[in-house]
Amino acid sequence: MAKRARAAKADTPATPTQVDVAVVGAGPSGMAMALLLARHGFSTALIAPAAMTDDDRTTALLDSSVEMLRTLDLWDAIEAHTAALRHMRIVDGTGRLIRAPEVVFDASELDLPAFGYNIENRDLNRELAKACAETPELLRIEAKLSSLTPMADRAELTTDAGETVIARIAIGADGRNSMVRAAAGIAVKDWRYPQSALVLTLEHGVPHHNHSTEFHTPSGPFTLVPLKGRKSSLVCVVSPEDANHLAALDDEALARELERRAASVLGKMSIVGKRQIYPLGGLTARTVAANRCALVGEAAHVFPPIGAQGLNLGLRDVAALGEVLVAAQKRGEDIGSGAVLQAYERARRPDIATRTTAVDLLNRSLLSDLLPVQALRSVGLYLAGRISPLRKLMMREGIAPVMARPRLMRGLTLR
Repeated sequence: MAKRARAAKADTPATPTQVDVAVVGAGPSGMAMALLLARHGFSTALIAPAAMTDDDRTTALLDSSVEMLRTLDLWDAIEAHTAALRHMRIVDGTGRLIRAPEVVFDASELDLPAFGYNIENRDLNRELAKACAETPELLRIEAKLSSLTPMADRAELTTDAGETVIARIAIGADGRNSMVRAAAGIAVKDWRYPQSALVLTLEHGVPHHNHSTEFHTPSGPFTLVPLKGRKSSLVCVVSPEDANHLAALDDEALARELERRAASVLGKMSIVGKRQIYPLGGLTARTVAANRCALVGEAAHVFPPIGAQGLNLGLRDVAALGEVLVAAQKRGEDIGSGAVLQAYERARRPDIATRTTAVDLLNRSLLSDLLPVQALRSVGLYLAGRISPLRKLMMREGIAPVMARPRLMRGLTLR
């Protein structure tokens, strides 16, 4: 297939486009999935409106995700926009009777230069979109998915411009309200928290020295993550009422309040860019693959922004699915068959289940007033600060579970 991008047009020919794989969704997970498969010889269509280049949120790409991007020759372009996360500090700011001591995790203990790298989403999306445009075997269709019909031997997708794409497998990277997931008949477990996240970028007077600081508060985490220069991204998890109150303050008043909540660890603060509020909840798909469809990223799982787990878990989906499909192709198997989809489900279920449960329990432990729950969280952090093997284990598992790390995240190729 020739290298090309196609925007939706009213006069699109009626002849269907035939590809090996159709990826729906142009967020980071979707673009990474399309790039991985196209670069491994699959004819691939990426179906979605243009990638968001005005997203003020940020993403912390942990070491395992960086390893995958490096293996795919994407990291050099992305790295220029990042700030390294060399130290991760957890501060118990609950003010409760039982509180944990401050704990600092240092990447050098794992012989790593950094746990990961923080990047503004607009920069990440722009670099991935550029790579998509430059990658042979990748057809970019800038349109919305209108319908998807799984069949015994193929999946048929139609865009809102009337174009039809026939694929051996459809991959849903289309977010929490995934049309691919719905078309595949995959049910979900869905829940909400009494919290919202206020997300914005700050400039500050004191250098961050590549420290990420997470304050545990009674309403949720208050997290400052380094960006380039004297800037940090903030995720402030509070009640919906508090989030709306904070967002309504003028820049000067909001900066003063955030500096107070941050105990002035980064000095005087000022607000950069817009404020965004996201109601928090969780979602888990009952399976990540069925009926000629596979799910990656938030189409498969959603949970609160704790410990930089969201996109990194999604990129492990991408790496694992790529590994399964490349292996099936080598064996001459139908890449959309039930056996192949079941192999992907087996590869991902333990990681998704344990990670979702861990984040959910940590978040609920911050909201709980029960002393045994507070004691358990505090003792866990105390032991992590005092026992080196336990601390190293927590750091390794935070980056990516050793038993669930696909080949690309270990620096190994799929060929």
